[in-house]
Amino acid sequence: MIDYDSELRALYAHLREAAAVARGERVLDIGCGAGESTRDAARAAAPGSVLGVDVSDALLEQARRRSDGVINVSYVLADAQTHPFPDARFDVAISRFGTMFFADRVAAFANIARALRPQGRLAMLVWQAKERQEWVTEIDRALGGPAETGGLDPFSFGDPETVTNILAGFRDIRFEAVHEPVFYGADAAAAVEFVSAFQSTHDALSAMAPDDAQRARERLLALMDEHRTPEHGVAFESRAWIITARR
Repeated sequence: MIDYDSELRALYAHLREAAAVARGERVLDIGCGAGESTRDAARAAAPGSVLGVDVSDALLEQARRRSDGVINVSYVLADAQTHPFPDARFDVAISRFGTMFFADRVAAFANIARALRPQGRLAMLVWQAKERQEWVTEIDRALGGPAETGGLDPFSFGDPETVTNILAGFRDIRFEAVHEPVFYGADAAAAVEFVSAFQSTHDALSAMAPDDAQRARERLLALMDEHRTPEHGVAFESRAWIITARR
């Protein structure tokens, strides 16, 4: 069964390497979701500690269940933009696609910088521009046009100059281009089920007349079948940035 962690496994490997969490460190995981990155950081940091922060209570509940037995990890329901983290508490802040949606991104990263010790590290994985994502352009084509994202822009960190301006409290800002596949399921039917749960895909299909929605699903099924390989199942190309910096 495909899930978010499985979808991003090739991309996430680059974040783990860039973060280089070391024994004894204190780690902040921003937008931790169901906690895979938090648990991995906890194993690397032991006997240090990791705090996972997310705005979804449901995802944090999954994270807590999956972290049973990992004694150096904790979670808090909070917005990292405004949460009163202790000053200079953490050695490193990490994020896997969890930093693009702040209401005030400059304020958010100022708050994160304050929570890091002097010279503390930031390592985050974000999408490059939307037009560079095969999975987006091909799904949009199958749906008959660009899908709306409900005001949220997952590609808002695609421009390095924009991101550099946002990271005003950091220095030594570096961008590493990452080109890896995303995985959507073992076969076309599973992949259609998975991508239909994307908010943008769900909303686009829901807005169509029933016959149009059925034809769109058939186009999605054909698209997923085109991208199926015996080795990896259904996969699409994607492009991301690994962004690293220091307080």
